[in-house]
Amino acid sequence: MTTAKEAAALRVRAAADDLIALSHRIHAHPELAFEEHRASRWVADALGDAGFAVQHGYCGLPTAVEATVGSGPTHIAICAEYDALPDIGHACGHNVIAAAAVGAGIALAPLADELGLTVRVLGTPAEEGGGGKVLMLEQGAFDGVHAAMMVHPAAVEMAAMPGLAVTQFDVAYRGKAAHAGAYPELGVNAADAMTVAQVAVGLLRQHTTASDRIHGIVTRAGSAANIVPDASRGRWIVRSDSLDTLRPLSERVRRCFEAGALATGCELSTTPVGPDYADLRPDRDLLDLWVANATALGRRFPDLPAGVTGAATDMGNVSQVVPTIHPMLGLDCGPAVNHQPEFTAACRTQAADRAVLDGATGMAWTAVDVALAAQRSYSGPAAAKAVAKSCNTKEGPSENGPYLRRFRRDDRI
Repeated sequence: MTTAKEAAALRVRAAADDLIALSHRIHAHPELAFEEHRASRWVADALGDAGFAVQHGYCGLPTAVEATVGSGPTHIAICAEYDALPDIGHACGHNVIAAAAVGAGIALAPLADELGLTVRVLGTPAEEGGGGKVLMLEQGAFDGVHAAMMVHPAAVEMAAMPGLAVTQFDVAYRGKAAHAGAYPELGVNAADAMTVAQVAVGLLRQHTTASDRIHGIVTRAGSAANIVPDASRGRWIVRSDSLDTLRPLSERVRRCFEAGALATGCELSTTPVGPDYADLRPDRDLLDLWVANATALGRRFPDLPAGVTGAATDMGNVSQVVPTIHPMLGLDCGPAVNHQPEFTAACRTQAADRAVLDGATGMAWTAVDVALAAQRSYSGPAAAKAVAKSCNTKEGPSENGPYLRRFRRDDRI
């Protein structure tokens, strides 16, 4: 182990109590997307105390944070998430993500200049549907970054999450109210329109691929059983392997909702919810570095069937532009999985606390490896050569290089 890695590990161990306390504090005070005022302040304060220059309200988002230390030519971005889910709190473990990101920053702060690093910890709001990273990406938050990373808790360990591309939209039908018993013939039933659409979506599923996902909720479908509903509303999500396959699938889903309007005579409106998420494309060379470091920490990667998750993340958009990793840290909490109340409880256990510390140390070690690879400048093994090639310019990887697949706004659905 290099001296730099030893120093980073010591820094994480010294900060362990504070990092675990931060994770528990965020877990105990869940805040929804774009409302993470306490969590973002706690993250910013911890990084400020560690010597980072901190900017609140970054990229025009009140709960986004940029914390920077070092002035080296190799730029590392470590992403913190901290938004919770409605009703079930931190059932996706963003408290663990935030604390691990802070820990990695603390570990790297005194080493950054020596290693030729500029380290930026980015507090990214609203991963749960709001697309905070997409908005920050469009504002230039990841410009010049050579490697971006974060960790995420899960039931089992995964080096690379097979994240799907996703789009989300609200649906609203407008009909006409009438007395459901006395004058039903005068009504135009908006609840029926939603029912027709859901039946059409259900039939569509037999013609989609195994990895495609179509799911949603009805948020309004009438207020009294003796009134023909004049309005119904819902929110729907469509997922697919890539943006290219998501586009035609989402159009087919929208036609299902048009069928509901046509069959009942209702008026239909659809409204996008947040930006589309691109599929997650982990960088192979960075991933190899992560796996080696996580293995050195005692973490093990079980053999899992392909397509083990249909989840999506706005880190996918970042991965289209910047070399990125998004490993999953297993909490060994099965059968509980993400977005269940049982997983909320799992994210405040000793396994979750270990994930905070291992995530912080593993990301810090991976950043050290990137820095050393850049310094070696092609003289090391193949993985180091590839990472060095990406890291060896101040401006970041070339748009025509192997790492950069530019995600443009006009490519979105």
